[in-house]
Amino acid sequence: MTCCFVNSSIYYIFILHFDNTCIVCNTPFVFQLTLYLGKRDYVDHVDSVDPVEGVLKIDPADLGDRKVWIQLACAFRYGREDLDVIGLSFRKDIWIQHIQLYPDAGHKPTLTEMHDTLLKKAGEQGHPFTFNIPTNLPCSVTLQPGPDDKGKACGVDFEVKAYLAQSADDPDEKIDKKDTCRLVIRKIQFAPDNTGSGQKAELCKSFMMSDKPVFLEASLDKEIYYHGDPIPVTVKIKNETTKVVKKIKVTVDQTTDVVLYSADKYTKSVLCEEFGETVEGNATFEKTLPITPLLANNKEKRGLSLDGRLKDEDTNLASTTIIRGGMDKEMLGILVSYKIKVNLMVSGGGLLGGLTASDVTVELPLTLMHPKPKD
Repeated sequence: MTCCFVNSSIYYIFILHFDNTCIVCNTPFVFQLTLYLGKRDYVDHVDSVDPVEGVLKIDPADLGDRKVWIQLACAFRYGREDLDVIGLSFRKDIWIQHIQLYPDAGHKPTLTEMHDTLLKKAGEQGHPFTFNIPTNLPCSVTLQPGPDDKGKACGVDFEVKAYLAQSADDPDEKIDKKDTCRLVIRKIQFAPDNTGSGQKAELCKSFMMSDKPVFLEASLDKEIYYHGDPIPVTVKIKNETTKVVKKIKVTVDQTTDVVLYSADKYTKSVLCEEFGETVEGNATFEKTLPITPLLANNKEKRGLSLDGRLKDEDTNLASTTIIRGGMDKEMLGILVSYKIKVNLMVSGGGLLGGLTASDVTVELPLTLMHPKPKD
């Protein structure tokens, strides 16, 4: 369970997790707003998303003519938060929904077991709420900051915010930070139960001054791999030339496509391994080469896409974006994809040596995701 407490004169946030029990903090202040959420991760099941069920405890004393609102926003942040102070906003709301909880404006969600548990903690001043996240919104993604970057990281995030205001979204009304209470949540996606067979790519390449080719085939044994698990890449080579394959290089590239505000697309390598396998002329070769792309080996790469994280907790490389038919790509904010490249370093041999050296390369799409947790 997660709780957020706000006092109208002093701003406090306590985020507490303990076996679905909210730990009550002893404090001399009387909090006007206390936000309770049962969890921080909400799963996208492709055809539906877990509802955000929570309770807001409201102390109506000293509210004056202000109302109490709760909102859920999905936003894309593409600049430093401190620039907002000088009038430059680098945050764009992708989707936002407001609910007036006090005075009562008719929001009556169907009460669930989670609501009942949270209402017992909040007491008589608890007000239940439910947000239904649309299926066409992106999952939480964070762009890895550089060593000297400060403030919130760029990326797509979801935030539940309770606040005091006369209207829900009047741009002329200034809302003080001490009158708000916010918690970042994550929208995540797990690998489907039924997956297809792996990808295969092949190439037949001829060389200058040689009438025979080199055949290269690379394949994966399944469609989806889980973060942190080894990925076996099967490589088959049929070398009909007199040239020699000196080594095999396998790389994994992550491509991030920022589609929300521009056609900003860039690729970063997250793995590069060389295997000293030699294939002589008129010979064949077949071997499975294991690779494991990990964030731990890419901590210094600024702008790398990661799965959204809460505060400074550790995370992993971003999961592959799964696009359903008919979806508006711009609504997704950031699209993440991966590909494996298998490259043969072929020497020239003979009198010309390196002058006739060449590479043979094939590419395979790679899908990285998290496994569905066991119930």
